[in-house]
Amino acid sequence: MPELRTDRLALRAWRESDLDPWAAMNADPEVRRYFPEVLTREQSEASITRFQADLDRRGWGWWAVEVVATGEFIGFAGLDPVDEDMPFTGVEAGWRLARPAWGHGYATEAALAVVEFGFGELGLSEILAVTTATNVRSQAVMRRIGMTYDPADDFDDLTVPDGPLRRNVVYRIPAVKRPPAGV
Repeated sequence: MPELRTDRLALRAWRESDLDPWAAMNADPEVRRYFPEVLTREQSEASITRFQADLDRRGWGWWAVEVVATGEFIGFAGLDPVDEDMPFTGVEAGWRLARPAWGHGYATEAALAVVEFGFGELGLSEILAVTTATNVRSQAVMRRIGMTYDPADDFDDLTVPDGPLRRNVVYRIPAVKRPPAGV
């Protein structure tokens, strides 16, 4: 399984030591603000098991993210095929970081690394990203990595209770507009 590296980050396999900070992150209502609920420790542990199984099977997926200089686990980033219940198909880029890691450019740096991997190593023709219409911080990352938004792609996630989290937006980047190398 490849490890992705940037100047400041390592996107790597999951470790047993990631469980405590991952569970704490998923129990933080602010980190999970754009999701219907926080996760229990058991749900967080199950997600790590799924993520690592995908990495082992495919060689790509949702990597753990750590700061190279300190070895600190700060969240996850990666690529994953779009869920079957979505109104579109493709491969989605995503990221989620613990609150202390916000505001340092880590999300953009990790997102650029996974997009470059998707185009360079996987040969994808397009990568997309999905978030709630209210998650402007994530949409800002999408724009910074060169993705574009088309309101025609907006959709309601019917698995989410009616309210501000139901409406979703989709950003896309084609391989011809891939970000600059050397992230």
